Amino acid sequence: MSLADHVRMLGRGPGRSRSLTREEARDAMRLMLSGNAAPEAVGALLMLLRMKGETADEIAGLAEAAAGCAPALPQVDLDWPSYAAGRTRGQPWFLLSARLVADAGHRVLLHGWNGPDRKVRESLAEAGIGTATDADGAARLLDRDGIAYLPLESFHPALFRLLNLREVLGLRSCVNTVCRMLNPAHARASVQGVFHPSYRLLQADAATHLGWEAMSVVKGAGGEFERNPAKDIAVFGLRAGQPWETTLPASRPETRRLSESAALALTDLWQNRNAPAFEADVITGTAALALNTLGVDAADSRARMLWQTRAGRRAA
Repeated sequence: MSLADHVRMLGRGPGRSRSLTREEARDAMRLMLSGNAAPEAVGALLMLLRMKGETADEIAGLAEAAAGCAPALPQVDLDWPSYAAGRTRGQPWFLLSARLVADAGHRVLLHGWNGPDRKVRESLAEAGIGTATDADGAARLLDRDGIAYLPLESFHPALFRLLNLREVLGLRSCVNTVCRMLNPAHARASVQGVFHPSYRLLQADAATHLGWEAMSVVKGAGGEFERNPAKDIAVFGLRAGQPWETTLPASRPETRRLSESAALALTDLWQNRNAPAFEADVITGTAALALNTLGVDAADSRARMLWQTRAGRRAA
């Protein structure tokens, strides 16, 4: 089929149009990534999906094809996508959470693109997270540190071009969700953040279609996987391959946004034995949910212990 055929399926009009099957979505993504599809058809398909609202089957098929076109990556335990624009987020404390998970002996791969927001990229080194540009570089960092960050534009330039069409179309597309669902190293567990709450269940359902084992997705700070200790947090996802959801109660008796957190560098917080309680709870609470996703027992106490014993471990 051509991409125009898929556009026709979506855009025939009331009573005639329909969603794509998983196989059709897979084919459509392969065509878009090939670089041979007409740009007008690419834009039409992405905007028709946006207007209709993507199904879990469509997201699964699109993500499957995108992952299949990515380079082979070393084995990891936890997939941690980071694709939020960051307009409503303070410091990216979740990077220190990922560092704690790696310190617990789990191999963690972060990947992403945050548009014009530079906070995540500029804070990686402070959190002791090296940046790789290819699979070999990721393997070296994972063997050395247990954690690595891959920029989307380096390891999957074709998908990056689709994501960056937001600058042309003026609107977010389903590619944002596909990037979160990419899981390029085929990790057994994934943690994800969203900005719009409705996407939590969509991504959890897509993970079921993809046969994933474990996943946690939350409405996080600015759309990142980050837990606000001052709020009840609804979590959707999978455990042992089965749909799962829970609500984590607030752990602090205050009303506060993550964008209001202390203006400290990540290295300062890591090295400060008397770190502000709110920020410390953001880090340990986020790490605990990630550890729980990996199947770690007593994840909360494990995360707090890792934080308390962080002195002497490299963060930058």
